[in-house]
Amino acid sequence: MDDHVDQPNGKPITSLPALAAAESECHRCPLYRDATRAVPGEGPAKADFMLVGEQPGDKEDLAGKPFVGPAGRILDSALKDAGIAREDTFVTNAVKHFKHEMRGKRRLHKRPNNYEIERCKVWLEHERDLVKPSTIIALGATAARSLTGKTVTIAKMRHTPVDLADGTKLVVTVHPSALLRIEDDNDKRAAYRDFVADLKAARIASGKAAAPKR
Repeated sequence: MDDHVDQPNGKPITSLPALAAAESECHRCPLYRDATRAVPGEGPAKADFMLVGEQPGDKEDLAGKPFVGPAGRILDSALKDAGIAREDTFVTNAVKHFKHEMRGKRRLHKRPNNYEIERCKVWLEHERDLVKPSTIIALGATAARSLTGKTVTIAKMRHTPVDLADGTKLVVTVHPSALLRIEDDNDKRAAYRDFVADLKAARIASGKAAAPKR
């Protein structure tokens, strides 16, 4: 890890609840000042798949849970279509606080910068250490940068799993919120099919059989 953090009581972090408690006290970058709370990752203590998004959105910031808004609903649908059981996944974000700017009374998403991504990386690495996923799916460029340490082009990395330094498989794809911004219905359906194909590639790379649809 890039540096060391402990629980608020000074004890080492050895569980996801302890990690969430430490994240809730995080002042490693200025984003905590305007966010409602830190939003920890969510899922089983040991998961085959870790899905990493960019940062919490407005609804996630208020709820304190990742992927509970419209992008989360797209993700849930795509996981099902790709044969990945939701209970086999741990979902989180590269940055744990909601970065935004005010537009009247609305809080509009603002992309984290490289400094904020790097300062938050320690929490993502703690999650990886605790959950020990065999396959990580980076949802968008911010997640890919946090996981690889470099700026990447989604189009160049899609469809082909790569190995991280510790042997974990990495699949890079778009963030599901990108699909929400597509206005043409045909284009949106095509983008959704590509998104499902990326998730399916991650499942195949992990060696997991398709989960039965419910």
